[in-house]
Amino acid sequence: MTKPSSKLPISVFIVCQDEEQHIARCLQSCERMQEIVLVDSGSSDKTLEIANQYPVKILHNAWPGYAKQKQFALEQCTQDWVLNLDADEELTPELVNEFEKFMQQGQYSGLRCLREDLFLGQRPSKWAKKSNNLRFYKRSKVAFDENTLVHETAELDGVEARTAKSFLHHGYDEIESVIDKHNLYSSLKASEKYQKGKRFSYMKLILIYPLTFLKIYILQRNIFSGMRGFILANNVAYYSFLKESKLYELEIRQKNNS
Repeated sequence: MTKPSSKLPISVFIVCQDEEQHIARCLQSCERMQEIVLVDSGSSDKTLEIANQYPVKILHNAWPGYAKQKQFALEQCTQDWVLNLDADEELTPELVNEFEKFMQQGQYSGLRCLREDLFLGQRPSKWAKKSNNLRFYKRSKVAFDENTLVHETAELDGVEARTAKSFLHHGYDEIESVIDKHNLYSSLKASEKYQKGKRFSYMKLILIYPLTFLKIYILQRNIFSGMRGFILANNVAYYSFLKESKLYELEIRQKNNS
């Protein structure tokens, strides 16, 4: 067990619901953090039972949407430096050590970290391009745009840095769960785009699938991840296609109701 003296002055905030499959691994990886804030929106599985086995501040808040829930969780943190982590994510020791070094400098307010998406239980090829996410920042310098329905990110008032260290994302363990998420997220993203005045493009609907596939499989080098990379690229391309299809559906429904 990590000694209390090695705790880092960092608050981790996590929003969750029904994450019994992942929550223990996530919380275990946060053991060096001074504070862990877990905001649950109504779990009916063993998520909270598992979470209670760790030194976690558990709060309950009815689901208001992704960005609003994360903003609520952020506001419950007490440390100057905060880390946003999802329940299906896991910190690596290398990244935690990077946080410790990063806090000692003074010119930056946030740190972008690489995310490794494990697909079907396996990490991507070392040659595959990894996404980078702004997850670690000064609490007083960030806020979430509450008009964002999905893929919410913190907006930083300050200068950010980047690190080559990564955290792990286990949300793609099963193709079924990937499809379920893509179905939900594409509906939210289409609604968000429609509310912002964006409209369906026939040409984009035709091209979005093949172009996204080429981007993920070739340009982002998932071709080096074997069959997993091929399947992943098709899943991401289908998600992009769904977003445009559902935007078209919203326009059709609006016309029929007018």
